[in-house]
Amino acid sequence: MGAEEVGRPAAVTLPGTGARSRGAREPPPPGPWGWSRGRRRRRRSRRAAARGPLLAPAAQHRRRPRARRPAPAPAPAPASMIAAQLLAYYFTELKDDQVKKIDKYLYAMRLSDETLIDIMTRFKKEMKNGLSRDFNPTATVKMLPTFVRSIPDGSEKGDFIALDLGGSSFRILRVQVNHEQNQNVHMESEIYDTPENIVHGSGSQLFDHVAECLGDFMEKKKIKDKKLPVGFTFSFPCRQSKIDEGILITWTKKFKASGVEGMDVVKLLNKAIKKRGDYDANIVAVVNDTVGTMMTCGYDDQQCEVGLIIGTGTNACYMEELRHIDLVEGDEGRMCINTEWGAFGDDGSLEDIRTEFDREIDRGSLNPGKQLFEKMVSGMYLGELVRLILVKMAKESLLFEGRITPELLTRGKLKTSDVSAIEKNKEGLHNAKEILTRLGVEPSDDDCISVQHVCTIVSFRSANLVAATLGAILNRLRDNKGTPRLRTTVGVDGSLYKTHPQYARRFHKTLRRLVPDSDVRFLLSESGSGKGAAMVTAVAYRLAEQHRQIEETLAHFRLTKDMLLEVKKRMRTEMDMGLRKQTHEKAVVKMLPSFVRSTPDGTEHGDFLALDLGGTNFRVLLVKIRSGKKRTVEMHNKIYAIPIEIMQGTGEELFDHIVSCISDFLDYMGIKGPKMPLGFTFSFPCKQTSLDAGILITWTKGFKATDCVGNDVATLLREAIKRREEFDLDVVAVVNDTVGTMMTCAYEEPTCEVGLIVGTGSNACYMEEMKNVEMLEGNDGRMCINMEWGAFGDNGCLDDIRTIYDRLVDEYSLNAGKQRFEKMISGMYLGEIVRNILIDFTKKGFLFRGQISETLKTRGIFQTKYLSQIESDRLALLQVRAILQQLGLNSTCDDSILVKTVCGVVSKRAAQLCGAGMAAVVDKIRENRGLDHLNVTVGVDGTLYKLHPHFSRIMYQTVKELSPKCNVSFLLSEDGSGKGAALITAVGVRLREETSS
Repeated sequence: MGAEEVGRPAAVTLPGTGARSRGAREPPPPGPWGWSRGRRRRRRSRRAAARGPLLAPAAQHRRRPRARRPAPAPAPAPASMIAAQLLAYYFTELKDDQVKKIDKYLYAMRLSDETLIDIMTRFKKEMKNGLSRDFNPTATVKMLPTFVRSIPDGSEKGDFIALDLGGSSFRILRVQVNHEQNQNVHMESEIYDTPENIVHGSGSQLFDHVAECLGDFMEKKKIKDKKLPVGFTFSFPCRQSKIDEGILITWTKKFKASGVEGMDVVKLLNKAIKKRGDYDANIVAVVNDTVGTMMTCGYDDQQCEVGLIIGTGTNACYMEELRHIDLVEGDEGRMCINTEWGAFGDDGSLEDIRTEFDREIDRGSLNPGKQLFEKMVSGMYLGELVRLILVKMAKESLLFEGRITPELLTRGKLKTSDVSAIEKNKEGLHNAKEILTRLGVEPSDDDCISVQHVCTIVSFRSANLVAATLGAILNRLRDNKGTPRLRTTVGVDGSLYKTHPQYARRFHKTLRRLVPDSDVRFLLSESGSGKGAAMVTAVAYRLAEQHRQIEETLAHFRLTKDMLLEVKKRMRTEMDMGLRKQTHEKAVVKMLPSFVRSTPDGTEHGDFLALDLGGTNFRVLLVKIRSGKKRTVEMHNKIYAIPIEIMQGTGEELFDHIVSCISDFLDYMGIKGPKMPLGFTFSFPCKQTSLDAGILITWTKGFKATDCVGNDVATLLREAIKRREEFDLDVVAVVNDTVGTMMTCAYEEPTCEVGLIVGTGSNACYMEEMKNVEMLEGNDGRMCINMEWGAFGDNGCLDDIRTIYDRLVDEYSLNAGKQRFEKMISGMYLGEIVRNILIDFTKKGFLFRGQISETLKTRGIFQTKYLSQIESDRLALLQVRAILQQLGLNSTCDDSILVKTVCGVVSKRAAQLCGAGMAAVVDKIRENRGLDHLNVTVGVDGTLYKLHPHFSRIMYQTVKELSPKCNVSFLLSEDGSGKGAALITAVGVRLREETSS
């Protein structure tokens, strides 16, 4: 047997009761008188007859089989059409007669919905009796507590063995969990035969055989020297008082090993293992196969609270409220109940629907009077039921012209797999002819039709009865929850359900009618119930649930193309509002005129000072611009820190500190004296009334200095220079850093008409047509518009994509409710978003063993630079762990993987949102100019864009996808926005000189 690498259980989702199943046409559900009523059945039969015979022609009067022709034949003459219709009608009536005969003969097997609802009521009562301390001793449906209270808590890890005993074969699995590898669950399995003499021998023989197979398995896997925990799937009714005990109540499914009933199977197996003496094993859990199926499927779907087996035998389990289970102490929580519903009817409660054929099956079984419901519905008995019916019908000359062969009289000659073959849609009648011929009865076409209908009635009755009993369980679940409509998942396994061509569809259809107030998803267990028995699979279930919850949380950060197009559309709407005079006041994206009307033309010349204030650092620059054939820009700069107490102190303190830094720089450069032109890059939202005047609208990026908002920052700077009384400067231009970045890149690349900053904060600017700038007079030319797009969403237009973590970051920021777009995309906030997600995941036990460190509680500790480092493709997980340890976070490799995933999701969203905003900008430029296609360059700066390993690529790809008619190039501004301020100042000085001259 090959090894199976398992991350999730192989499971197939089947149509639930909330969705209509599709498939071949099926006769309507059975009423008391037959499969079909009236004309619908005749129309179907006639259509079938018109398509041609269902079997090879047995007589001259049969229609010829339909042949494929390369080209359509000419339309038949009216006479031949009438003849064809008469033949079709004759064949249809012939088939209808056969069907009617069978319907009448097997009338007792045909159950109306009224009868099925009555059976539901009976079974619900039996369930209640089984749960009751008073009635359980005499109840036939034992409702056995399994002591499976929920999925394991995830503390289990290591190597486990699972044994699966319950059918004609015995399966052993090795299940491994290794947290140091990405592969969470590794499964290997072997299948061993269970010979007839062992099944019907003594208990010691049976458990010696199990112990021998287990020894062989451990030998092959070279694990005999390990004492591994064992989970034992034992698919027979057992009474349990704890998880590692199973006292057999009764054998089922042809098992009849003596001396086992009433004994603890765990003790019997331990005894057999000990007798061998060549290995040791620790049996920690006994699980019924139905419970194993539920747990296996529960790994994939945490709403799975019912297990169902419809195979050789049949059974169901479900999660019951502990307060209803009298046999177990405690009232809180739930416990899985193994119904053992195969014994339903053993007290005579189903006598009114049992037929003579059911009684004959029971009399010939190994356990007469027991498991009566199972004998009516399970795969072990359906083939034999059909055989008994055929024998009786042949004896009464209703089939095979009265011929009865020794093969037909031999028990077990007609198997349930034969019933499945006969009921296949296309080749069913052909299969019937082959199977009946094998039994020596030489069937006619009519015989094959009749036998097919017998099979249908028998299997349909089985599906109906299982639907009725499952319906009772679903109603109980709904009542327990006190909900008008139940939504749940049923884990299902078993050969009859899996392999019969019509069974699942019929079963689902009937269940929909019986419990219309339940939405049920059927999840097919492909990996078998043995996996559910292994305690290690509990870890896999926990991991699966964690994965589901993690993905659910992170899904809010994953933006589809449609969502990004919507963001682009909304950005464009806000841009238009900011540009219009009528809506500008209430617009959140202010679209501020910068009074920069053109980019450098190359004639700028001179020495200029530039100040660059926009983050925790402040730069002072001396920029020497030389024109001519060889244009040059020489820069000298010095960086100064701005302490937090200055950022959040008074305005006077802030501007005095700035002037102090300027004084130091002038001394450093030896240029204190002459009145130099100065450009002030001030990277906060300002309303400019001219090139050299900017009124601060609001602080961002952690600044909170008082007495600044509403004032002209150029005036505040001039006043601080005057207070110092050391030097004088000519403040020529107040420049936003984004505009400065655009100008810097435009000096190198004339097609640069857009500026973008993605660093501590984020903003964009672009060259807009003057006719669209309604806040200013004049329609000619263009002007650079400082968008101040960080405030995009402040009016609630992005609330549908903001997460709880975005709201937390906003709530605890210095400017709550403002700059919401910036808080989703800029470097100042991404680390804080990640920190809040990590805290949430830790609280849920997904990270750091559920322990929240003091470090993780500290706001701002998870800086955005850590995102860039953690997401680096060159960084191994051990290095990621080292970074987390620097932050006081003692992480496992699994923790590191999850932290890296969170960082990636948050930064990708930021890049995509930035790309969506930029797509709106470049498309507006293209539309402004009436172009089918636009080539444009974006000058870009900022630490997040520069240092993050994936941000620039994701943003570029997003712009490309959202604005396919624009060819956008991104040019990195290496010299920062300070150089741009100097260039704007140079342009301003040049224009001022040109005007004065």
